[in-house]
Amino acid sequence: MSHTSQEIASQPVIWQRTLDALPRHAEALPQRGERVAVIGCGTSLFAGQAYAALREEAGHGVTDVYPASDCRLGRGYDRVLALTRSGTTTEVLTALGTRPAASAVTVVTGLAGSPATALADHAVVLSHADERSVVQTRFPTALLILLRAHLGLPVEQALADVRTAVAQPLPGAMTAAGQITFLGSGWTAGLANEAALKVREAAGHWTESYSAMEYRHGPIAVAREGRAVWSLSPVEPALAAQVRATGAMLREPRLDPLAELVLAQRVAVRLAELAGRDPDRPEHLTRSVILDFTD
Repeated sequence: MSHTSQEIASQPVIWQRTLDALPRHAEALPQRGERVAVIGCGTSLFAGQAYAALREEAGHGVTDVYPASDCRLGRGYDRVLALTRSGTTTEVLTALGTRPAASAVTVVTGLAGSPATALADHAVVLSHADERSVVQTRFPTALLILLRAHLGLPVEQALADVRTAVAQPLPGAMTAAGQITFLGSGWTAGLANEAALKVREAAGHWTESYSAMEYRHGPIAVAREGRAVWSLSPVEPALAAQVRATGAMLREPRLDPLAELVLAQRVAVRLAELAGRDPDRPEHLTRSVILDFTD
């Protein structure tokens, strides 16, 4: 079994350990009423998109999310929340090194003593959720279950559903699909982006992701028999009928959205195996992007 598969399978235990650690991390995380900027790259950016939507929907305050390479931190934020598994990503370090002094910085990372933690006022270290794999799976879901609970949102159904997600048979239509489009709305739009990224990273497979109500504004043109649409949020009936009329297979969510993402992670690994690719060693990718600007 690949390291990636083992890390996916560990998520029920990892999520519970993460929730058990919330009391000691709560003061370091964004507080109600703060203006917050969330920064990250790749998977961490998409996790940030999900969290920003959740935080605003929960009424905790303005929450903007930026790619670390293109952030706007001089807009009067009380706190910068940097999400970075390795704590070594060049763009994150650059952003933290130039942020306004008035903003407190919290870093959520998988590695204690990393360069990012040295630039932070507070560090939330989820070392138990760190990974050997290049492709991130359990770290982003662990940080999202932590942040959901910190917002006071219920997580009991997610904890039950993730056990189903790691054990149930894979949806055969998805592993057979020549193309998959992931849809989401609200906070699940970020999860849809992350699900598509997993399939691209692990399997080199053709995937796209969109806000659900944007899908009919052009992207639906690629839907047809042999392809699939996987929504992480309930699908408006008229849109569901349009998707089915194309001949594409439509999967609507049956689990908590974060558990649906875990199922998508498993599909990504299976697609990689079917393509003869090693999910632990995806082409052209490294565990952390470290740039050299000296040339």
